[in-house]
Amino acid sequence: MDRIIRVTGESRISVHPDTIQLKITAEGISEEYGKAVKKSAIESDLIRNSISRAGLDPKDLKTILVNIEPEYEQYQDQQYNWKKKFIGYKHSHYMSVRFPNDNTILGRVFDELARCPVKVEFSIQYTVNDSEAAKNALLARAVSDSKEKAVILTEAAGVTLGDIVTIDYSWGELEIYSQPWNVMKHDVLECAGGSDFNFEASDINLQDTVTVVWEIK
Repeated sequence: MDRIIRVTGESRISVHPDTIQLKITAEGISEEYGKAVKKSAIESDLIRNSISRAGLDPKDLKTILVNIEPEYEQYQDQQYNWKKKFIGYKHSHYMSVRFPNDNTILGRVFDELARCPVKVEFSIQYTVNDSEAAKNALLARAVSDSKEKAVILTEAAGVTLGDIVTIDYSWGELEIYSQPWNVMKHDVLECAGGSDFNFEASDINLQDTVTVVWEIK
């Protein structure tokens, strides 16, 4: 039987967000499906123009999803039975734009969106531009922690640490963001000027684990 030692290394790091991701949603109701498609496209162009006037590249505004589906409302008839009434086609256009973590830029974007005729909902996420570098640093520390623990254990047991047999890591998607603002309405933009937005994003805490198996001699 092979003599092995299995040790799980843990890693925790904090990264300061250098990027803002603004998620924007525009919704509306139209009588016909074709009109809903056209209205969604027009609203997208208006929002893109607002992004451009804020000093960002309009090409940076990316469409995440466009959804158009029948919309119904419930009502009670004279016999108090609940029924559904078709009211039109609802379009939902989900967009996202990323830019440096800079309150001046954020203020300009908010100012222009407030002037935009499209009534939007939005959320703010703080993240890092080079997410792979943060993930790699996290993994490196986890492996280093595993080795440090393995050395302590083998020395205490009076054996020698040998070669690595396997490294077990779950390659799940590691999300690197904080979201201080979830879903906000367009009227928030109308009630506050860009100069009023003075946020200092907190560091994002990350953690992960790696399990390493070594031979012991």
